[in-house]
Amino acid sequence: MEYLSIAPVASFILIITLITSLLAFSNEELYGKLMMHPYSVYRKQHVYTLITSGLIHKDWMHLFFNMLSFYFFAFNLEATIGHWQFAVLYFVSMVLSDLPSVVKHKSDYWYHSLGASGAISAVVFSAILYYPMNKIMIMILPIPMPAIIFGVLYLIYCSYASKYSKDNINHDAHLFGALSGIMITVMLNPKVIGIFLHQITAAI
Repeated sequence: MEYLSIAPVASFILIITLITSLLAFSNEELYGKLMMHPYSVYRKQHVYTLITSGLIHKDWMHLFFNMLSFYFFAFNLEATIGHWQFAVLYFVSMVLSDLPSVVKHKSDYWYHSLGASGAISAVVFSAILYYPMNKIMIMILPIPMPAIIFGVLYLIYCSYASKYSKDNINHDAHLFGALSGIMITVMLNPKVIGIFLHQITAAI
Protein backbone atom coordinates (compact mmCIF):
# COMPACT_ATOMS: atom_id res chain seq x y z
CA MET A 1 0.00 0.00 0.00
CA GLU A 2 2.94 2.33 0.60
CA TYR A 3 3.88 2.19 -3.08
CA LEU A 4 0.33 3.13 -4.07
CA SER A 5 0.50 6.33 -2.05
CA ILE A 6 4.06 7.28 -2.98
CA ALA A 7 3.95 6.30 -6.66
CA PRO A 8 0.37 5.53 -7.80
CA VAL A 9 1.16 6.01 -11.50
CA ALA A 10 4.15 3.66 -11.43
CA SER A 11 2.10 1.14 -9.45
CA PHE A 12 -0.70 1.27 -12.01
CA ILE A 13 1.74 0.89 -14.94
CA LEU A 14 3.44 -2.09 -13.30
CA ILE A 15 0.14 -3.85 -12.57
CA ILE A 16 -1.46 -3.21 -15.97
CA THR A 17 1.73 -4.26 -17.81
CA LEU A 18 1.92 -7.51 -15.87
CA ILE A 19 -1.76 -8.29 -16.47
CA THR A 20 -1.71 -7.40 -20.17
CA SER A 21 1.50 -9.33 -20.80
CA LEU A 22 0.21 -12.43 -19.03
CA LEU A 23 -3.07 -12.30 -20.95
CA ALA A 24 -1.21 -11.94 -24.25
CA PHE A 25 1.02 -14.94 -23.46
CA SER A 26 -2.04 -17.19 -23.60
CA ASN A 27 -4.02 -15.40 -26.31
CA GLU A 28 -2.39 -15.17 -29.73
CA GLU A 29 -5.20 -13.04 -31.16
CA LEU A 30 -4.78 -10.43 -28.42
CA TYR A 31 -1.00 -10.66 -28.78
CA GLY A 32 -1.27 -9.85 -32.49
CA LYS A 33 -3.68 -6.95 -31.99
CA LEU A 34 -1.52 -5.24 -29.37
CA MET A 35 1.85 -5.62 -31.15
CA MET A 36 3.19 -2.66 -33.10
CA HIS A 37 3.36 -3.16 -36.86
CA PRO A 38 5.37 -0.26 -38.35
CA TYR A 39 4.11 -0.99 -41.86
CA SER A 40 0.53 -0.37 -40.69
CA VAL A 41 1.27 2.49 -38.29
CA TYR A 42 3.12 4.40 -41.01
CA ARG A 43 -0.04 4.13 -43.09
CA LYS A 44 -2.10 5.46 -40.15
CA GLN A 45 -3.56 2.08 -39.27
CA HIS A 46 -3.53 0.60 -35.75
CA VAL A 47 -1.80 3.72 -34.42
CA TYR A 48 -2.96 2.72 -30.93
CA THR A 49 -0.29 0.00 -30.95
CA LEU A 50 2.33 2.68 -30.25
CA ILE A 51 0.95 2.43 -26.69
CA THR A 52 -0.40 -1.12 -26.46
CA SER A 53 2.85 -2.66 -27.73
CA GLY A 54 4.51 -1.27 -24.62
CA LEU A 55 2.14 -3.24 -22.42
CA ILE A 56 3.07 -6.70 -23.72
CA HIS A 57 6.32 -8.68 -23.91
CA LYS A 58 7.87 -11.43 -25.97
CA ASP A 59 8.26 -13.96 -23.16
CA TRP A 60 8.66 -14.36 -19.41
CA MET A 61 12.33 -13.37 -19.43
CA HIS A 62 11.62 -10.20 -21.43
CA LEU A 63 8.85 -9.28 -18.99
CA PHE A 64 10.95 -10.08 -15.92
CA PHE A 65 13.95 -7.94 -16.86
CA ASN A 66 11.83 -4.99 -17.98
CA MET A 67 9.70 -5.00 -14.85
CA LEU A 68 12.74 -5.47 -12.63
CA SER A 69 14.37 -2.39 -14.17
CA PHE A 70 11.08 -0.51 -13.85
CA TYR A 71 10.80 -1.46 -10.17
CA PHE A 72 14.30 -0.25 -9.32
CA PHE A 73 13.89 3.18 -10.94
CA ALA A 74 10.26 4.15 -11.46
CA PHE A 75 8.91 4.43 -7.91
CA ASN A 76 11.70 6.65 -6.62
CA LEU A 77 11.57 8.75 -9.78
CA GLU A 78 7.84 9.39 -9.49
CA ALA A 79 8.31 10.46 -5.88
CA THR A 80 10.99 12.86 -7.12
CA ILE A 81 9.33 14.46 -10.14
CA GLY A 82 5.61 14.15 -9.38
CA HIS A 83 2.73 11.95 -10.51
CA TRP A 84 1.48 13.61 -13.68
CA GLN A 85 5.06 14.39 -14.70
CA PHE A 86 5.95 10.70 -14.44
CA ALA A 87 2.89 9.75 -16.51
CA VAL A 88 3.88 12.24 -19.23
CA LEU A 89 7.48 11.00 -19.20
CA TYR A 90 6.50 7.35 -19.47
CA PHE A 91 3.79 7.43 -22.09
CA VAL A 92 5.21 10.18 -24.31
CA SER A 93 8.57 8.40 -24.31
CA MET A 94 6.82 5.14 -25.16
CA VAL A 95 5.49 6.73 -28.34
CA LEU A 96 8.61 8.72 -29.23
CA SER A 97 10.88 5.71 -28.77
CA ASP A 98 8.86 3.77 -31.37
CA LEU A 99 8.57 6.46 -34.05
CA PRO A 100 12.09 5.92 -35.47
CA SER A 101 11.26 2.21 -35.83
CA VAL A 102 8.05 3.10 -37.67
CA VAL A 103 10.02 5.16 -40.18
CA LYS A 104 12.91 2.69 -40.43
CA HIS A 105 10.65 -0.33 -41.04
CA LYS A 106 7.77 1.36 -42.88
CA SER A 107 8.24 -0.91 -45.88
CA ASP A 108 8.99 -4.11 -43.97
CA TYR A 109 5.63 -5.88 -43.77
CA TRP A 110 6.95 -8.71 -41.59
CA TYR A 111 8.55 -6.54 -38.90
CA HIS A 112 6.80 -6.22 -35.52
CA SER A 113 7.89 -4.69 -32.22
CA LEU A 114 6.75 -4.97 -28.62
CA GLY A 115 7.87 -4.36 -25.05
CA ALA A 116 8.23 -1.48 -22.63
CA SER A 117 11.97 -1.07 -23.11
CA GLY A 118 11.77 2.37 -24.73
CA ALA A 119 9.69 3.87 -21.92
CA ILE A 120 11.79 2.15 -19.26
CA SER A 121 14.97 3.52 -20.84
CA ALA A 122 13.38 6.97 -20.52
CA VAL A 123 12.71 6.33 -16.83
CA VAL A 124 16.29 5.16 -16.25
CA PHE A 125 17.81 8.20 -17.95
CA SER A 126 15.48 10.61 -16.19
CA ALA A 127 16.67 9.08 -12.92
CA ILE A 128 20.28 9.46 -14.04
CA LEU A 129 19.73 13.19 -14.52
CA TYR A 130 18.52 13.50 -10.94
CA TYR A 131 20.94 11.03 -9.37
CA PRO A 132 24.01 10.77 -11.67
CA MET A 133 26.31 9.49 -8.92
CA ASN A 134 24.02 6.74 -7.61
CA LYS A 135 25.53 3.31 -8.09
CA ILE A 136 24.09 1.00 -10.75
CA MET A 137 24.96 -2.66 -11.21
CA ILE A 138 23.92 -4.81 -14.18
CA MET A 139 23.81 -8.61 -14.20
CA ILE A 140 26.29 -9.11 -17.04
CA LEU A 141 28.79 -6.82 -15.28
CA PRO A 142 28.20 -7.16 -11.51
CA ILE A 143 30.39 -4.18 -10.60
CA PRO A 144 28.74 -1.08 -9.09
CA MET A 145 29.34 2.01 -11.23
CA PRO A 146 28.08 5.61 -11.10
CA ALA A 147 24.83 6.02 -13.00
CA ILE A 148 26.39 8.59 -15.34
CA ILE A 149 29.05 6.07 -16.43
CA PHE A 150 26.38 3.44 -17.03
CA GLY A 151 24.38 5.98 -19.04
CA VAL A 152 27.29 6.81 -21.34
CA LEU A 153 28.12 3.13 -21.92
CA TYR A 154 24.44 2.36 -22.54
CA LEU A 155 24.10 5.07 -25.19
CA ILE A 156 27.28 3.96 -26.94
CA TYR A 157 26.14 0.32 -26.98
CA CYS A 158 22.61 1.13 -28.19
CA SER A 159 23.93 3.39 -30.93
CA TYR A 160 26.29 0.67 -32.15
CA ALA A 161 23.73 -2.14 -31.81
CA SER A 162 21.01 -0.21 -33.64
CA LYS A 163 23.29 -0.07 -36.69
CA TYR A 164 24.99 -3.45 -36.65
CA SER A 165 23.19 -5.92 -34.36
CA LYS A 166 21.18 -8.80 -35.85
CA ASP A 167 19.73 -10.10 -32.58
CA ASN A 168 16.07 -9.13 -33.26
CA ILE A 169 16.10 -6.67 -30.35
CA ASN A 170 14.76 -3.20 -31.12
CA HIS A 171 17.84 -1.25 -30.06
CA ASP A 172 16.42 1.87 -31.71
CA ALA A 173 13.66 1.90 -29.09
CA HIS A 174 16.23 1.67 -26.29
CA LEU A 175 18.32 4.48 -27.74
CA PHE A 176 15.50 6.87 -28.57
CA GLY A 177 13.71 6.03 -25.35
CA ALA A 178 16.78 7.13 -23.41
CA LEU A 179 17.10 10.34 -25.46
CA SER A 180 13.38 11.02 -25.07
CA GLY A 181 13.69 10.58 -21.32
CA ILE A 182 16.46 13.17 -21.16
CA MET A 183 14.58 15.64 -23.36
CA ILE A 184 11.24 15.33 -21.56
CA THR A 185 12.83 15.52 -18.11
CA VAL A 186 14.60 18.77 -19.02
CA MET A 187 11.39 20.18 -20.51
CA LEU A 188 9.43 19.32 -17.36
CA ASN A 189 12.09 20.72 -15.04
CA PRO A 190 14.91 22.77 -16.64
CA LYS A 191 16.54 23.07 -13.20
CA VAL A 192 17.48 19.40 -13.41
CA ILE A 193 20.49 20.43 -15.52
CA GLY A 194 21.85 22.39 -12.56
CA ILE A 195 21.08 19.51 -10.20
CA PHE A 196 22.92 17.12 -12.52
CA LEU A 197 25.99 19.34 -12.97
CA HIS A 198 26.22 20.14 -9.27
CA GLN A 199 26.38 16.47 -8.33
CA ILE A 200 28.95 15.72 -11.04
CA THR A 201 31.24 18.60 -10.05
CA ALA A 202 30.86 17.81 -6.34
CA ALA A 203 31.93 14.22 -6.99
CA ILE A 204 34.92 15.32 -9.04
